[in-house]
Order: sequence, then structure tokens, then C-alpha cells
Amino acid sequence: MRFRIAAALLAFVFVVGCAEPAPQKEKAILLPEASQADPEGKLILSLGGEISVLNPILSTDTASSAVEGTIFTGMTKINEKLEVIPDLAKSWEVSKDGKLWTFYLRQDVKWHDGRPFTAHDVVFTFNAILNPKVNSVRRSDYIINGQEIKFRVLDNYTVQAILPEPFAPFLSRSGMSVIPKHILQNQDINTAEFNRSPIGTGPFRFKEWVTGDHVAVVRNANYYLGQPKLSDILFKVIPDANTQLVALEAGEIDESGIPPKDYSRLKAAAGINVFEYDSLVYTYLGFNLGNPKFADRRVRQALAYATNKEQLVKLIFKGLASAAYAPSAPISWAYSDDVPKFAYDPEKAKQLLKEAGVEDLEFTILLNNGNKERENAAIIIQQQYKKVGVKVNLRVMEWSALLKIVNAPKAPKDFEAILMGWSLGLDPDSYSIWHSSQSPRGFNFIGYNNPEVDRLLELGRTTMEKTGRKTIYAKLWKEIATDQPYIFLWYPKAISGVSERVGGLSEPGPAGLFLNIEKVFVTK
Repeated sequence: MRFRIAAALLAFVFVVGCAEPAPQKEKAILLPEASQADPEGKLILSLGGEISVLNPILSTDTASSAVEGTIFTGMTKINEKLEVIPDLAKSWEVSKDGKLWTFYLRQDVKWHDGRPFTAHDVVFTFNAILNPKVNSVRRSDYIINGQEIKFRVLDNYTVQAILPEPFAPFLSRSGMSVIPKHILQNQDINTAEFNRSPIGTGPFRFKEWVTGDHVAVVRNANYYLGQPKLSDILFKVIPDANTQLVALEAGEIDESGIPPKDYSRLKAAAGINVFEYDSLVYTYLGFNLGNPKFADRRVRQALAYATNKEQLVKLIFKGLASAAYAPSAPISWAYSDDVPKFAYDPEKAKQLLKEAGVEDLEFTILLNNGNKERENAAIIIQQQYKKVGVKVNLRVMEWSALLKIVNAPKAPKDFEAILMGWSLGLDPDSYSIWHSSQSPRGFNFIGYNNPEVDRLLELGRTTMEKTGRKTIYAKLWKEIATDQPYIFLWYPKAISGVSERVGGLSEPGPAGLFLNIEKVFVTK
């Protein structure tokens, strides 16, 4: 998840009504050689919003996760091919019945304060997530049909997980970042000072967090996979996408997302490499189902018919996104296109609203500032819904303020509709987003409740055979798409501009360019 209307509307209509600029000649991607690396080099990245917390079992936003990814590590991780590989665990075994997992940990790992990392830290982390008093939205990742996974220490470097039944996503879930028992065992994890000054096992150590400005991390010279090539990483808080791009072109940061309107120009720009690849992401308009305005499914379906997704994609993304119809991504092995699509039909929308007895429907959409694609989309949606007699108000908010609303531990929450996005995991299990048990303290902040969806979610995570799971998720996506608790809007391509001084990048793909951050370097 990330990150004046009349005047803006006029300006936007003018911009999208103009012809696209003439295409410019693209240049080849130029990556520096490792021999050019500056051993004292500093990488400067941007965050699309203020981070909320630096504790991986508590955080829920991508800005916080981006920083945490440099500080913390887990027993497993993924590679560029989206395969699960060893990290803090050097190997593992699983019993024939799939219910007993044994992880053998590395013995050369130290926390940033010099204390040894052990199996006690791993078990402490998972037990903390499972503790109802800890505000972790990840609890459902380790509960199978109401029964908790049990974690135990066999010795200082061996962890055993005892599952109540086979659990398909478990190996990917074992990659949860580990937190230190010796610091947090006698503290309230929700409020610990650690959350602003963390200690991890990752390639970089926390240095400072200046609220609203930046977070800095420095090289962990004792990192178990080898000393990182970078000396420092500075994360600047820059909420506005256009401001990020200006900073990239000025050499003030080393990476930025590229807005579609600037794509052709940046592809030809000197000093910047532009990467384009598919991602496990979708953007949606979600409805607060605890609000009577959206209780009737026909109202949500009417709004789906009133949404011209092809227009959104064409005007905003210029071919760099595709219309979305399901809560999955086309590059996922579990994706299915066999869902109701509610093709644009304003007359059908009016008919459904009439059948539902709805007149003069009015509601407010919340969205985060700085994301120009979402801001422009909200304005277009506002125009589209006006054509079917629905009045939409827009409220653009700071990212941190928006998170406080969706994360509030109450139901219903204080919004009517919200324009956001999900960055999906490697496994298609989406229990935490859609299961009724995950409201109000989980990612199901819209309060969705469908017993058949609950059943399919539970079946999908306990079915081990991939073909069987694919069939289950196809049924699940169809059921959710029929309900339209979200209007699925688009699947964006990831478009990233990176300074030519940056090398050691991963292969472009869903895992990201900075997957192996310890290998990234900048030139002198």
C-alpha cells in the first residue's frame, strides 16, 4: 500500500486531451563495472511517504518495509526467479506429512550490537507475532484453521515448526524478518523505543530517523554474506512523484519511479537508466462495507459498470498498465481471467442503482497525496460516476494520516471509499486481506465478509498440490469479483529510473532491482 479539485480537473482534461509528444530515440542501458565501485559510496533513495515504524512484525506500509529490508533478515528469502532460498537458515527438512519443519540456522550471524543470533530469536519472533497483545497484522500467516503453528528451540541453531496440518504458504512465510529476543523480551513491543532505533542482522545498521525528512543506515561490516559495497544508504522522504523525478534528474537521489507521461523522455535522457518490468501489484477502489451506502452488492456492481477502466489506462498510463478485474496479478501462477468483468455500461449502472432503490448517492474517496496516477484516476472516476448520477468527493491526505484511518482497530472505520494498491506476496494466499476474521485488526479494513470466500481461502492454504490450488484460487477470484468489495482498476508496470552511477542491480522483475542490496554500489 502507498502513498482545488475544479482547477485541477480543468488542467487534467487539457493535458490528456493533447496529443502525445513525438517519441524520442531510446538509449541503451549502461551499467558500471564492479571495478568502478566507490568503497565509501552513498546511495540515496526516496520514500513515497513517512515511515510508520521500524519493526517488521508491526509495520504495514511499503515505506517502512523498504527501510526494514536493509536492516533485518529472515530464515529464508526469495531470489530473482521468485524461488525461496536460504538466508539465516542454511537448510531445512520437512516431514512426509508436511507438518513438521526443521530449520538449521547459520552459526556465524551476529546482531548489530554484537550479540550472537540464535534459534531463541527466531522462536521469540514468531511467538510475538502470535501474541494477541502485539499489534501484528501477520498473525493469520501462522494460524491454520484456527490453530497456531508451534515453534520450538531444539538447540541454539535448530528451530522446529509444528503445523496442525499441511500449509502451502509456510516456506515463504518462514522468511519473516527476525527481531532480537535479548532486547525485546521484557518490553511492550508495540511501544518499544526499538521501533524507532532498531537492531537487526541485515547488511546495514540503523543510524538515524529524522521525522519527515530522512532515514539513514550504514554498512554492517560484519554482515554474514560479506561486507556490503555501499558505505551508507540515505532514504529521503519525498511524497510527491513529480518531485522525486526532478530530484533524480538533478542528481539528488539515485532512483525514482517514472510517471507514464515522462517515460519516453526519460528513456532518452543522459545519465539515467530506465527499467520496465511486470509487478505483483494492483490498484483498486475499496468500499467500506460497514457503511450502509455500500451494503447492497448491486450498488457496488453499478459503480463497477460506471467505471471505464480502459479510459483510465489509456489516459493515465499510455500503455504502461492494463485493466484489472481480479485480486491477483497476471504474472502470478494462480491468476485467472475467468471472472465477471463488468464492462463499461453506464445504462446498466443506472438500472442497478434504480433496482437497489438508491437515489442521489454521494460519497468521499480517500487517497494519498503525491501519487499523481491515483490523483488523476480519482478525478476521472469522479467524472465517470457523475454520468450515472453519483456525486464523488475527493480527499487527498498525507500517507501517514491515511494509514491511521485504515489501521484503526475498530469497525467500521472512518472512511467511505479509498483508492489504494496492494503489493502481493510470492504465494497467492490472501487470507489476511479477504478473510472475515481479519477485520478490523488485519488487512481486511473494508470489513468484507463472505462465508464462501472464507472457505476457499482456508482450502487454498491447506491444499498442497499446485494444480488443485490454482483451481481453488480461480473460484476465489470469481467469487470476490462478483461481490465487487473493491473495484479492481489496473495492473501497473513497474517503471524505475536509476542513476547510471549505480551498479550491482538485480535482474529487472517482480523481486525488484535492489533485491540483493549488499551487492549494490555507486561509482566514485
